[in-house]
Amino acid sequence: MLRSLYSGISGLNAHQRMIDVTGNNIANVNTTGYKSSQVQFNDTLSQMMGAGGSPQDGMAGTNPAQVGLGVRVAGITSNFSQGSAQTTGKSGDMMIQGDGFFITRSGNESLYTRAGSFFFDANGVLATATGEPVQGWTAVDGKVNSAAKPGDIRMPLGATIPPEPTTTITLKGNLSSDTVPDPNDPDNAGVEDLGGSPPRPGYVTTIPVKVYDDQGGTHTVTAKFTRTVNDNAPTPPTEPTSAWRVEIFDENNVALTTGTNPQTINLISGKVDPTLLDNQGQMEIGGYMVDMTDITSYSGNTDARVFNTDGQVAGALTSLSYTVSDSGEIIGVYSNGLKQTLGQVAMATFKNVAGLEKVGNSLYRTTVNSGYAQVGEPGSAGMGQVISGALEMSNVDLAQEFTNLVVAQRGFQANSRIITTSDEILQELVSMKR
Repeated sequence: MLRSLYSGISGLNAHQRMIDVTGNNIANVNTTGYKSSQVQFNDTLSQMMGAGGSPQDGMAGTNPAQVGLGVRVAGITSNFSQGSAQTTGKSGDMMIQGDGFFITRSGNESLYTRAGSFFFDANGVLATATGEPVQGWTAVDGKVNSAAKPGDIRMPLGATIPPEPTTTITLKGNLSSDTVPDPNDPDNAGVEDLGGSPPRPGYVTTIPVKVYDDQGGTHTVTAKFTRTVNDNAPTPPTEPTSAWRVEIFDENNVALTTGTNPQTINLISGKVDPTLLDNQGQMEIGGYMVDMTDITSYSGNTDARVFNTDGQVAGALTSLSYTVSDSGEIIGVYSNGLKQTLGQVAMATFKNVAGLEKVGNSLYRTTVNSGYAQVGEPGSAGMGQVISGALEMSNVDLAQEFTNLVVAQRGFQANSRIITTSDEILQELVSMKR
């Protein structure tokens, strides 16, 4: 039989594979996280008609003469280039920007995917659209141990966090330096008698502060700043200096007896003397650590205020409302308004991503040529970041795929013509007997 007949058959088979792959790419143009595939062709073995010869005895060398025996599919490779982002606004939708795969569990096998459409099921387990649990780390008391082996991520619905008392109060703002105590006029409005002989007046600023007790109860204490004469200031002063007595009173306007109360701070050139504060910029007053690093005393209005306090009431996780950070941390919102990390999705990379095997449902499994999964946190070395509220679209290029479809179709037609022509030659050969 003619070699061309079998070459044409191999061409038909190869181009049919190309049409199959191209058709599958087009079919998955809207599949989340889909990666397109391409076909590579190789020629098959060639029959030696004449071997090559070296130059000798004044004669030139000869090249080998070979007849090819057709074409074959050398490989079908996946294109893992980044797909475009499709914004959904859904908290459970996650997109990987960069390299890496989400890890899922199918039985005892780990599978990998770029399709990040996840949800929490009735048991609070984060899962894919087809029911595979997403792997990562569940937080304990808001802390994630990413050094541990990844497992199912569970939303601890109904979990509670205990109350915490207020221990630190942070104050910021300006205490006006314009009003100076007048020792000779203790009856001025806004002046408080500080005692002593002669009477020593002081101008007062009060700041109400909401605090929590051990049981999570809320109270309002008052931080009272009284400007007075600075006994330690040099005479004459070498730089602008003012002294303020700081006290904390309870709701009944009784000075707290816990710890040191009152305290005196000096503001030199408008800033608190740092030697009076600890390494964190705080001073213990009435049982609270008061951060006054950013308290100033400049000309202008007094606008000193509470910037922050710690402590909290008890809270419970009663809602599936959550957000996802760039590092894959799942942050839940408790009934007391506190946000706490509930878990973190894990991410895997491979030395050879093209070596992964597709298993359906937009999932991949490892092979001997993909290498082992390198597991870590999103955003760490070699890992992409997580974009919440978005999905990665298919990276299929329709223009390219339709072009490939035309090429494959014409290649198929050309190879069918080879078979037709070979058949006509055989027909002529058979007809010679007549």
